[in-house]
Amino acid sequence: MKTFEEDFDIEEPVDDLEENEGACFEHYRFVIDKGQEPLRIDKFLAFHMDHSSRHRIQLAIKAGYVKVGEKTVKANYVVRPGEVVTFVMPYERRGLEILPENIPLDIVYEDEDVLVINKPAGMVVHPGHGHYNGTLVNALAFHLGLRQEADAEDERMGVLVHRIDKDTSGLLVVAKNEEAQLKLAKQFFVHSINRRYVALVWGDVKEDEGTIDGNIGRDPSDRLRYKVYPEGDQGKTAVTHYKVLERFGFVTLVECRLETGRTHQIRVHFKHIGHPLFNDERYDGATIRQGTIYAKYRQFIENCFKLLPRQALHAADLGFEHPRSGKWLEFHAEIPEDMQALIEKWRNYTKNLTEL
Repeated sequence: MKTFEEDFDIEEPVDDLEENEGACFEHYRFVIDKGQEPLRIDKFLAFHMDHSSRHRIQLAIKAGYVKVGEKTVKANYVVRPGEVVTFVMPYERRGLEILPENIPLDIVYEDEDVLVINKPAGMVVHPGHGHYNGTLVNALAFHLGLRQEADAEDERMGVLVHRIDKDTSGLLVVAKNEEAQLKLAKQFFVHSINRRYVALVWGDVKEDEGTIDGNIGRDPSDRLRYKVYPEGDQGKTAVTHYKVLERFGFVTLVECRLETGRTHQIRVHFKHIGHPLFNDERYDGATIRQGTIYAKYRQFIENCFKLLPRQALHAADLGFEHPRSGKWLEFHAEIPEDMQALIEKWRNYTKNLTEL
């Protein structure tokens, strides 16, 4: 039997771990041996995927993650020699002990299946190299009254369905059980999730609205960065729709709606079109990109950087279908004080210029 496994949107460990904005999946492909006896597909996968429980595999099949050829199949489907089985499974991070920490959480919504959190800027989502505590997952472990270790059998631990960058604020949904995770992750996979971000970018964006469409992959010259590659070359498909909310001459306030969820997608896309996010150090937004040469202006920008010592990006809206009830849920998180103060500072600056 020939098999292969491919990680989808999983960031390698890096010194300054930033979190992926999309759901993470593992892709599997099985070509059934000629000598394979007829066998239910759930039993076949459970036998060949010993790192996943049969219960989890059955939930994934029920959620529509398994195909034979181009057809989605049910758990009682019987595999036959020569068939090609493709299987997508939401990724499970393993190998780190996750200890509960009493870290306050801004909980927007919670029920028996899901938890929606308004994450503050500066909080890493998941423990990783350089960030072993103080993360959102550590806070979740405490909130849910659970302790999860690498070999833990307790599956009630909250499961991240997606992530946002450390220095990005805003909304995240967490699944409180495996069935919820699989159903929510599927919505990210088929791009049915509604995600709206607000960003302040350098320059006067020419069009009132538009779409940025460009493959995103890791930058070979700097493994902490990503870049846009020519269509059909490298990277993975990424699409960002944007609309101008307010213009301040040297910077522009925009809203972004993600069609895909690649790592650093908004930051990379706006850097690509010449409008890096304000004070985004990794993508060249932490220097003066537009404006005058006067010392007074330079001081104004320095004061802005101090006011918001991070990229100006906030996950403001999140909408999804509830994994149990099927009801569509929408949530909104107001722009945090630091970013709102920055916007107001630019608003006043622009007003004063027009009055001169």
